[in-house]
Amino acid sequence: METPKVFIDLAVALGVGLLVGLQRERAGSAIAGIRTFPLISLGGAVAASLPDQAGVWAVAAGVIAVGVLCWIGNFTRPPEEKSPGVTTEAAMVLVFLVGAQIVWGPRAAGVAVGAAAAVLLHSKPFLQKFTQRLGEHDLQAIMQFAVISLIILPVLPNEALDPLGVLNPRRIWMLVVLMVGISLVGYIAYRLLGDRQGALIAGALGGLISSTATTASFSRRARDDPQSASIAALAILVASTVLGGRLLVVLWITVPEQWPRLAPPIGILIAAGAICTGIRRILLDDGETPPQNQQNPTQLKAALFFAALFAAVLFASALAHRHFGQSGTYVVAVLSGLTDMDAISLSIGSQMSQGTVDAATGLRGILLAFISNTAFKTGMAGVLGGGRLFVRLAPFMAAQILVAAALMAWWPGIGS
Repeated sequence: METPKVFIDLAVALGVGLLVGLQRERAGSAIAGIRTFPLISLGGAVAASLPDQAGVWAVAAGVIAVGVLCWIGNFTRPPEEKSPGVTTEAAMVLVFLVGAQIVWGPRAAGVAVGAAAAVLLHSKPFLQKFTQRLGEHDLQAIMQFAVISLIILPVLPNEALDPLGVLNPRRIWMLVVLMVGISLVGYIAYRLLGDRQGALIAGALGGLISSTATTASFSRRARDDPQSASIAALAILVASTVLGGRLLVVLWITVPEQWPRLAPPIGILIAAGAICTGIRRILLDDGETPPQNQQNPTQLKAALFFAALFAAVLFASALAHRHFGQSGTYVVAVLSGLTDMDAISLSIGSQMSQGTVDAATGLRGILLAFISNTAFKTGMAGVLGGGRLFVRLAPFMAAQILVAAALMAWWPGIGS
């Protein structure tokens, strides 16, 4: 016999209340703990379970009742006891609403909110230490990222506005958001974990999003703080290595029947990147990387410049594709690879799946795009990051270009 939905909802609400109550009990809350919070969450679930409009009015009355309970709890507090704030009171109201959300649905959203509340409450010591370490520049960077991602991005048109149908304002601005976000994540990782671990994490995350944007971000960091050039080179190499993994996933999704043939040469590129990253990591022991004092974690000006460059290359790629057609796969690969590997790999994978491009031609196009992208990032690092970064990065990027060129020349089935 299937358990009625109402009993499942009540059980889930009870579990969420117990989770938050456990945390408040351990924190020594004087108002509500391991028993009160489950009662509140159950109250929210019961109120929301009432039929029709009665449930809506019951939830509204319940919120008021919880507020009264909070007032009573503080009113009866001994005068000599210092008030710890309103965190527990806010959690009580939230847990009541979570109980109602679990009934009204979607249930998973209510569970997620309850779990997030428990984690947030439990993270107080960590969050306090983190905020104490933030300076004025850090707060300004966080607010700047909030403006460009939460205010500007949603209002931009999500459609192409040019005759070729490639310049989408929201997509281009998303690149600004990504680059600023990568810079901010890298800066936070540096503050929390130190130079080397922070660079590895930021580079890996940046590679999952955009290795080119990661290169621009860390190049500007190296320009502002030349002593961090070795760290920036490590992060760029990590991002470029992760890019190879993204290529494998894209090809597996778009052209699974050809993936066994395409995966080995791409795997060799990943291995070459991993070796170069490992060597660069070993060379960090040379004492050239003291802590940095970065004053602009978000690098907004560099992000805007890079987004404009991305739009120009995207438009040029569209022109080349229109002029040369499918026979211009290599031209489009070189131009498109300057700023983005995902677009050209998706395009070539789609053409291979449709039979308009054979596997050998497609793989040559992908390798050409990789060479173009790697060379472009190396030049960008030299221009934006300066000679110190270029010297520490160029030999490893050149090695990966040579590996890709060797694959084009001698890999069975595509070599001359």
